[in-house]
Amino acid sequence: MNGFSPLTKLLLATHNAGKLVELQEILQPYIPKLYAIKDLGLPEPEETGDSFQSNALLKASLAARASNIPALADDSGIVIPALDGAPGIYSARWAGDKRDFNMAMQKVYHELQYRYQNPRLENFSAYFVCALAVAWPDGYNKIFEGQLNGTLTWPPRGKFGFGYDPIFVPTGYNKTMAELNPSVKNIISHRAQAFTQLKKNFLVL
Repeated sequence: MNGFSPLTKLLLATHNAGKLVELQEILQPYIPKLYAIKDLGLPEPEETGDSFQSNALLKASLAARASNIPALADDSGIVIPALDGAPGIYSARWAGDKRDFNMAMQKVYHELQYRYQNPRLENFSAYFVCALAVAWPDGYNKIFEGQLNGTLTWPPRGKFGFGYDPIFVPTGYNKTMAELNPSVKNIISHRAQAFTQLKKNFLVL
């Protein structure tokens, strides 16, 4: 398969259960066959890139070569200008080996408290970034990007979503990403924006 063929099957190269569900919900109407990397027994590679784009491409390329199936991987995270861009590409690593995002959100809170002496988190802007990479076994690849702007809030609110969603209020909304219905999130999210670019290029409608 070459890089310009419409996608009819795709390996989702993520070990993040929440992200996997979100990608499946977005992609199922468009791609007949979706595979999860955990079902193929492929390991999660170390993210050694210095950007969202390089990490996404690393994961997608390794999965595509190992499975001989076109693979999609994303690297995403929250960027907080008041923390000099942190956690950024280290968003998942702030959650530790157990992917404890309650701990990661607490770390955001305490870092801002330490730097700015008891601030209201609502005063701080933030944005989610998603780099979505598709790689083919023949070496062709393509990267799409999305960004969602908003502000922080504390304490965390909402039962939907995953990651930092409970402390992020997207611009134009008064609910956190974790309070929004998944059908709404899947329209406005940084991941959905990147997916829109992918859809224009490679999906059969």
